[in-house]
Amino acid sequence: MTSPLSKAKAQAESEREQDYAAAREKHLAAAGDALVRIDDVFAGYVPGVNILNGCDLHCDEGELVGIIGPNGAGKSTLLKAMLGMVNVRSGSITLRGDDITGAKAHQLVAKGVGFVPQTNNVFPRLTIEENLQMGLYHDPKKFPERFDYVAELFPALKTRRKQRAGSLSGGERQMVAMGRALMPNPSVLLLDEPSAGLSPALQDEVFIRCRQINATGVSIIMVEQNARRCLQICDRGYVLDQGRNAYTASGKDLMNDPKVIELYLGTLAKA
Repeated sequence: MTSPLSKAKAQAESEREQDYAAAREKHLAAAGDALVRIDDVFAGYVPGVNILNGCDLHCDEGELVGIIGPNGAGKSTLLKAMLGMVNVRSGSITLRGDDITGAKAHQLVAKGVGFVPQTNNVFPRLTIEENLQMGLYHDPKKFPERFDYVAELFPALKTRRKQRAGSLSGGERQMVAMGRALMPNPSVLLLDEPSAGLSPALQDEVFIRCRQINATGVSIIMVEQNARRCLQICDRGYVLDQGRNAYTASGKDLMNDPKVIELYLGTLAKA
């Protein structure tokens, strides 16, 4: 005889599969000719073990898309799959309709993709100015123009341009890293947990800067552990679970979805 616990587990799994199917249908209906499109991607770090298990995502021109979910859900792996840093075993990743699955970092930069990793995201022995120059190593003539653009977003980088990055606080380093990623004038910026390790005040500043960057026309795909704050600023959000899309909707709708609150946000979303 099947125990009540087993029945409950089976029902929960059935409901989860229905949620995955609904998210997949929503993706296929909405993705169209998106700026970035990820379709049914399976990917992992070691043979035979997938972290992503049929993941979908799309980001339109000018959108700010947030990705949240529990630890181990595959959020950062999804960004790494987009950057060619993890083996994509099946599925496709496109940028403006061009297949970029498995493309190398320098190829992606040339196509307009910027990336800010969570850690080790500045050159500590270099000055702020030299860090920003590294973002335009392939086209140094554009440095004055792009430096002015970045300095408008982060004025402190201009006044302290000769200071070594290694002497900066965590929040200041994050601004340098974001500034460097913006130097080549990307069309889409990938952010891996930009608020990680920062104080609440500095976290708020990072999110404000993300919105300002997005307002200049740069599309953003952001992985973030601060789920509530992420959903407050994003146009659309994705909830990843076990390497698949559990839910996708506007940030506001996800914050108010009873299932998302119960399973992923808890009391944090009610604060």
